[in-house]
Amino acid sequence: MSIAVIGAGKWGQGLHFALSKKQSCLIASPHSKLEIKDFVSIEEALNCEFLVFALSAQNIASWLKANFKNKGQKILLASKGIDTATCRFLDEIFLDFVDKENFCVLSGPSFAAEVMQGLPCALCVSGYDKALCETFASFFPPFIKAYVSEDVRGAEICGAYKNVLAIASGLCEGLNLGNNARASLISRGLIEMHRFGAKFGAKEETFLGLSGAGDLFLTASSTLSRNFRAGLLLARGKSKDEVIAELKEVVEGVPTAFAIAKIAAKQGIYTPIVKEVLAILEGKDAKESLKDLRGR
Repeated sequence: MSIAVIGAGKWGQGLHFALSKKQSCLIASPHSKLEIKDFVSIEEALNCEFLVFALSAQNIASWLKANFKNKGQKILLASKGIDTATCRFLDEIFLDFVDKENFCVLSGPSFAAEVMQGLPCALCVSGYDKALCETFASFFPPFIKAYVSEDVRGAEICGAYKNVLAIASGLCEGLNLGNNARASLISRGLIEMHRFGAKFGAKEETFLGLSGAGDLFLTASSTLSRNFRAGLLLARGKSKDEVIAELKEVVEGVPTAFAIAKIAAKQGIYTPIVKEVLAILEGKDAKESLKDLRGR
């Protein structure tokens, strides 16, 4: 079987490392040639039967339109976010290009740095075709336990929403509010995330499992999370643009906060934590935001 990872950032390289443990796996970048093992051109990678996408969420729509031709490839989406320009979920974007029976989503608690060390973790492959989910799950090495699910939309929403909540958690930590406050924020965030997902038919068990609570607890409690680090910097009074410039990495929680806020306003969904994170990104004082959040 031919497998390629599209996207050679930290997560893409982590997935390539893991998948290469059991079978040959190629890796390609849409940006430049990298001196890493198994690196190939985008054209060669797209000829593979199985494709794992680890591109920035905000670039996926334009990249697919410019580069992707449907040859019946089987897709595993490992990116997390919501397209801000259109407020579309990433599965909706992909399904303009591929049949849903050939599409899956990867979710769950997984820092690339720890995957690259071969440390144990558990992930979830969600899709419309159980057999394809199980096939993708079988590609992972023994140190990664891969479960399967049919809740694609739930996995998508969890993967996107938790990044915004991780920013909020970083803000909480940066303001020295203590462990009690941070645990309270994360637990209320889980409820908010589920409320949002329920509007789109996501299943409750998804939010209580690896894709939801598991990934949220990880990204909202460690400096290995770039979204958590973004919150720390915002708490120090840095602007959104200063934070992005200092981290020098894609912080998916930033554009996702704008997207969720737009969707929530249109759908009438109560999302107080996301609302305050967005306000801080737009310049509101973090302490004032905390006061307003506590007063709800």
